Amino acid sequence: MCGIAGWVDFTRDLSTQDVLVGAMTGVLAPRGPDDGGLWLSRRAAVGHRRLAVIDAAGGTQPMVTTRSPGGEPIVLTYSGEIYNFRELRAELLTRGHRLRTRSDTEVLLRAYVEWGSSAVDRMVGMFAFAVWDGDRRELFLARDRLGVKPLYYHRYPGGLLFGSEPKAILANPLFTARTSEDALPMLFNSRLTPLGRTPLLGLSEVRPGHVLRFTPDGVTESRYWALHSHEHTDDLDKTVSTVRELLEHIVAEQLVSDVPLGALLSGGLDSSVVAALAAGHLRESGAGPLATYSVDFTDAESHFRPTTLRPDRDSPFATLAAAHLGVDHREVIVDDEQMRAALPVARRARDLPSLGQFDASMLELFRSVRRTSTVALSGEAADEVFGGYPWFHEPDAVWADTFPWLGDGVRLTDFLAPDVRARIRPREQERDLYRTLLAEVPGLPGESRLGARMREALYLSMQAPLSLLLDRKDRMSMAVGLEVRVPFCDHRLVEYLWNVPWEMKTADGREKSLLRMAFADRLPPGVSNRPKSAYPASFSPGYAAEVTAGVRALAGDPASPLAEVLDRRRLADMIAAADRPTLTHANHAHVLIPLLEVDRWMRDLRVSLC
Repeated sequence: MCGIAGWVDFTRDLSTQDVLVGAMTGVLAPRGPDDGGLWLSRRAAVGHRRLAVIDAAGGTQPMVTTRSPGGEPIVLTYSGEIYNFRELRAELLTRGHRLRTRSDTEVLLRAYVEWGSSAVDRMVGMFAFAVWDGDRRELFLARDRLGVKPLYYHRYPGGLLFGSEPKAILANPLFTARTSEDALPMLFNSRLTPLGRTPLLGLSEVRPGHVLRFTPDGVTESRYWALHSHEHTDDLDKTVSTVRELLEHIVAEQLVSDVPLGALLSGGLDSSVVAALAAGHLRESGAGPLATYSVDFTDAESHFRPTTLRPDRDSPFATLAAAHLGVDHREVIVDDEQMRAALPVARRARDLPSLGQFDASMLELFRSVRRTSTVALSGEAADEVFGGYPWFHEPDAVWADTFPWLGDGVRLTDFLAPDVRARIRPREQERDLYRTLLAEVPGLPGESRLGARMREALYLSMQAPLSLLLDRKDRMSMAVGLEVRVPFCDHRLVEYLWNVPWEMKTADGREKSLLRMAFADRLPPGVSNRPKSAYPASFSPGYAAEVTAGVRALAGDPASPLAEVLDRRRLADMIAAADRPTLTHANHAHVLIPLLEVDRWMRDLRVSLC
């Protein structure tokens, strides 16, 4: 895993811009603490920061080759892991390529030389990479199918900047941090961000499953992967066995590493399955016990309050799973002071508004993981592909004519000033995005009404909500130089599950039935039967009071960047109201976090509101 950055301009000489490109690359040093490099030419400048995971000696970047002796340079900067690189390497060798290293980096570069843009179709993994093709005078950007690894860009007349994180682009004076009133709905609720967009004007993301080309003629973006609907012909037993076989193979692939590897283990079904498979493979290979990690909060036992999304605490279940699996488990305990100290670091890692305590506690968890492991496996995306969230199983949420996860939750855009609401019409924005995404869902003729609706609900959850989770995991882990792998994001598993009928996904009457049935023999019943419980939240009264006080101060601060856009009276009424848990939020402190974080983001990055 690494940090990538670069600059292509067809109107100016970049060969002398080593200081500026070095600055763009240097801000990504936490992503790649082991090494760094630059490559500059007249029209292209490419930077790289490396976290060495495979072939530490041979995978140095930027990596350069040519199509033929004396040809123009072809330069790669790459972040991620190609899990099938050994198979691709063998195929490339049969096609006459000579590879000098054991790295997946060289395999990716030679695959591009051999197959061009279609090389991405052959790759299994998580990746974001850029290739400057000197022969074709073309910059080629690519991002993995589910968007596990980030890739941002800024297009301006004659040129393009790119980077793993916005900070790489912000380091170049050609880009100015500005936002607009139209972006307030996505600032206040990141789950309403259309894929490819950001709240910063002029800053875009390469969308998951897409490639982008930049030439003197301009930018073109094309999709290389999408879900397709077709009839599922496997019976239940065959479906369960296929899920098991796929995950066995996927986890085994993702254990390839030349550095220490561990796994996150919350005691939930998803992480426990991944840990069970990883621990089993390591035992079979004669390796030591798998290191696993979970997070909890000081005094959580007394502060915790069960909610729909978090019906119980992780700690007892993580302990139970760890004992059953025979892993070396460590619980990371985070207190209010640690979260307070971690927040500025989490914000810098984000470059976009943070998630407050959720980012801070994850950052502290990953700091602890990084002390003993450089790579960790995690369970993200299981809920999106197997159907685990509560709103998939609440009829009112399922059949509501909007995003299921919005449920009865508070919308912070309702507390915008009346004139701002009239200009940007946040409810209409929400409806337009919802209708646009519904139109993309690949339907299946003859599907039941419930089956068709659940296909829509799953697709909607695999858009911005999944992107938000993956983005948080990437930012907080890479801020401490930790690579996190996500087996449930393997596109082969996602493609198979997409066409499994909802009735099979709930075959035993519970969420994620297929996953439970596939691995019931590998987990203790208490873990296998545990209902969905989301990533832990702090219920500390002290933290909640700090958030509420912070928003109250913000509402009365004329210097706040949000001062002119908020309805202070309505916001004050909401702050004063008694806490009322909703489908997605435990209390008003959790609801209010985005206001504090957007205000702080605009101040820290000096983001102007246009």
